[in-house]
Amino acid sequence: MDERETSGSVDGGRATTIVIFGATGDLTRRKLIPALFNLCRKGRLSPGLRIVGFARSELTDGAFVARMRAGVDEHASFGFDEEEWRRFAGRLSYLAGDFGKLEDCECLSKDLAEMEEVPSNRIYYLATAPRFYVEIVDHLASRGMTGEEEGWRRVVVEKPFGRDLRSARDLNEALHARLHERQIYRMDHYLGKETVQNILVFRFANAIFEPIWNRNYIDHVQITVSETVGVGHRADYYERSGVLRDMFQNHILQLVALTAMEYPAAFEADAIRNEKVKVMAAIRPFVPDEVTEHTVCGRYRGYLEEDGVAADSRVPTFAAARIFIDNWRWQGVPFYLRSGKRLARKTSEILIQFKSPPHMMFPLPPDYRFTNNVLAICIQPDEGIHLRFEAKVPDTAAEMRSVDMEFHYAEAFGPAGIPEAYERLLLDALAGDASLFARSDGVELGWRFVDPIVRAWESPGAPPLAGYERGSWGPEQADAFVEGDGRAWLLGCGADEDAG
Repeated sequence: MDERETSGSVDGGRATTIVIFGATGDLTRRKLIPALFNLCRKGRLSPGLRIVGFARSELTDGAFVARMRAGVDEHASFGFDEEEWRRFAGRLSYLAGDFGKLEDCECLSKDLAEMEEVPSNRIYYLATAPRFYVEIVDHLASRGMTGEEEGWRRVVVEKPFGRDLRSARDLNEALHARLHERQIYRMDHYLGKETVQNILVFRFANAIFEPIWNRNYIDHVQITVSETVGVGHRADYYERSGVLRDMFQNHILQLVALTAMEYPAAFEADAIRNEKVKVMAAIRPFVPDEVTEHTVCGRYRGYLEEDGVAADSRVPTFAAARIFIDNWRWQGVPFYLRSGKRLARKTSEILIQFKSPPHMMFPLPPDYRFTNNVLAICIQPDEGIHLRFEAKVPDTAAEMRSVDMEFHYAEAFGPAGIPEAYERLLLDALAGDASLFARSDGVELGWRFVDPIVRAWESPGAPPLAGYERGSWGPEQADAFVEGDGRAWLLGCGADEDAG
C-alpha cells in the first residue's frame, strides 16, 4: 500500500481525532499545540479534526485549554488574535486517566466513541517517556483501538527509539506485534525542518549540481551540528545518552543519508526511505580496534560539576568521526561528522568541498594557496545556501580571491517563511505521508553504526575523554584528527573564518 494512503483532504473524508498521551507535559505545551494551532490558523486542519489530551492530572476542559494557551503564548513564534485562539480552542478537550492502566484505556475508548459520534480516523501521539510506548500500544490493541475497520489508525512515537541496537530491535518487534509498520510514525523533529527537506530539492531539481555530486568532483563532506548550551536540566537524560546516542544516531546520520542518497524512483515515502536505508547500509563498519583512529570523543570542562551528572561520568559531550560510504558514488570520499555542546556557535550545516582543478594555468605567486570551491547547506540558524568560488581581483594580472554567492530563506521568503518542524510533520502524519519519519530498518542501521563507537569509548581500555574549553570548537585532538588528512574543519554558514 502507498504510505500516503489518502488523496485530497488529509483525513480521507472522515473526521479525525488526535489523542495526545501525556498531554500535560512540556512537549505538548511547547511544540504540539503551538504547531497544531498554527496549522489551524493557516486553514490546514479539516473542520472535523479534534484534539483530545489524555494524562493523569485531574483537569477540566477549561483548565487544559488554559494550560495550552499559556504554552502557545510562551513558545509560539507568531502573533495571533483572540478570535483565532477561540476557534482553535473549540477543538480541544481533555480526559483524565492513567495510560498505564488497562481499565483507564477502556474508559478512553468509550469516551472517544461518544465524542466522535461517527466512525473517525485517529492519531495516537505518545508524548510520553519511551518506556511507556509498548504498554500503551498493548492497551490500545487489546481494546481494539488500533484496528482500521472504522478509519485509519496511526501511532506517533518520539525519539529515542531504543538506546542501542538490541533495545531498538526489541521495541520494533513489540510495536510490530500490535501494529503494521505503515501505522508507526517515528518522530524526529530534525527531519521536519524546511532546510533539511530542501536538500532533496536542491540536489535533484537543479541539473547543475547533480552531475558533480560524486567522488569524481567532491574532495570531502563535513557535517557540523554544534550547540552553545550545556546539558542544563537534561542531565538525567544526557547521562544515559551522550552525544553519540543523542545526535549521531539520528540527526547526523539522517543528514548523511539525505546528502549521499541516490535519486528515488518516486517522490513517495517508501522510495525515499529505501534510498536513505541503502546509504546507511553502505557505511563502512568500524573494526573495534580502529574506532579510536577514526573518532574523537571529548567533554567540556565543568561538565562533571553540572547538576545531575555523576562524579565518575564518562559521557562525551563532543564527538567527531570520519566515515566512508562504500558504494559507486562515494567510494574514497571521507565524510567528517562532528557535534557537541558548549561550542563556539550554534550551527547545523552540511559542507561540500570540491576538488582542486587538475591544472592551474594562471601565473600565481609561488606561495599562493588555492582555495577549493565550497558549498554550504545551512540548516539553522542561518538558513540558506552559500557557494564559495574563485574570482579575479579587478585591476590585477591574475590575482584571485574567494567570493560567496548566498541564498537566505528570510530574504527570499520573508522572516516568517519557515514553519516550525512539528507543523510539517504533524500535517504529514495526518496525510499518511511517512517520508520524513524513520522506518524500522533505518533506525536499526543507525544503531548498528553507533553501537561499536559507544562500546569502544566506554571500554576500560579506551583513551580518556579529551577536554575542551567552553566556547571553543572542541578538543584540539579533533583538529589534529582532520589535519592529519591534509584538511581542516570549515564553516560555510554565517562565518568567514575556519572553524577549527
